[in-house]
Amino acid sequence: MADAFGRAIRDHHRGERTEPLVQGDGEETREHPIQDFYFGEFDPESDAGSWLASRLEGPLVDLGAGAGRHALWFQERFETVAVEPSPALVETMRERGVADPREGDMFALRESFGRDRFASALAIGTQIGLAGSMRGLSAFLGDLAYVTTPDATAVIDCYDPDHPATADLLGYREDPTPGLAGRVMWFAYEGEQDPTLRFTLFSPDRLREAAIGTGWAVDAVDREGSGDGPHYRAALRKR
Repeated sequence: MADAFGRAIRDHHRGERTEPLVQGDGEETREHPIQDFYFGEFDPESDAGSWLASRLEGPLVDLGAGAGRHALWFQERFETVAVEPSPALVETMRERGVADPREGDMFALRESFGRDRFASALAIGTQIGLAGSMRGLSAFLGDLAYVTTPDATAVIDCYDPDHPATADLLGYREDPTPGLAGRVMWFAYEGEQDPTLRFTLFSPDRLREAAIGTGWAVDAVDREGSGDGPHYRAALRKR
């Protein structure tokens, strides 16, 4: 299976990357900023970092852990399991010192972990949009509730379709439903192109709606740590 995205980040880590990681939608393309997105150190003293760190405890599952930016910091404080679907990114995390990197699908949690396995969950990178729909998001939250303790917390992030700047995102697709939008894009590296990714973007109100009946409630929404743009982080807590 193609893994252009993961290979580019792994090669960058090893100092072996000679071509850009290209992000595209149709004919529109741009170079994806690997260093800034995946290899900056997590700063728990920043506003965004302290907000995030204060809401998580162990054992923690880091879903879509990338190159292990968050896992490397949190594993020094409590057990952290870092999950990625990309074999190359699992290799990268292992080489960088992540203690427990695993290849897996964040949308198949019940197949990978038992009930009440984790006290917290982290999914930073807007990958919850790959749930694809309100129903898919509710199903993901239900599965996440299954593998976390009754008093668990979680932090996820997304782009807010109600923010006007969201329309400027590469691959943006308008949706007539308030609080929803789409995003379509692909990644390519060294002549290999990954399958097209199709995201659904959820506003905080739509996230609250999707959480009904899953065991989760939205406890807080942070926009300050992500600036004035369309990106936000949401802290969840079990009801």
